[in-house]
Amino acid sequence: MKISAFVVSVVALTVAASPAVAKSSQDFIKDAIQGDISETMLGRLAARSGSSQEVKDFGHMLVADHTKARREAAAVARKLGVKPPTHAMVAADAEYAKLQVLTGTSFDKEFVWYMVKDHQTDISEFEEEARAEDGPASKLAEKQLPTLHKHLEHAQSLATTLSASNQ
Repeated sequence: MKISAFVVSVVALTVAASPAVAKSSQDFIKDAIQGDISETMLGRLAARSGSSQEVKDFGHMLVADHTKARREAAAVARKLGVKPPTHAMVAADAEYAKLQVLTGTSFDKEFVWYMVKDHQTDISEFEEEARAEDGPASKLAEKQLPTLHKHLEHAQSLATTLSASNQ
């Protein structure tokens, strides 16, 4: 029994100390497309339901930019032999449901907060794929990074403005 516990402990420590396994190009491109679908869906909601013109405009920007990004990613998916997903990420569906019940500045703050966090994660994943230099998916990641940075900066600016308006 002591040996089994020891083996389990060693295995657990080895797994915990192992570096994270990078996504395959196929998994990256699927996630990128789902992300684009998610951003488009949430952007449309913000364009309709945002209480400030700035949030509505940001929603329109997300729809336009992520619609274009989705077309580009779908072309790469076809090159890689990947069937492009047609649904949003589960987290985005949950955020959509949360946002649907909010109004006014509560909606704006929640939407902007989610966009900051989501784009920080996206940028990290796209940078990792770009560094992999693994063909068309890496080239796409590198190409789309400036737009993701623009979105993050815009969301952060809106977050600052919304926070200042409450004080």
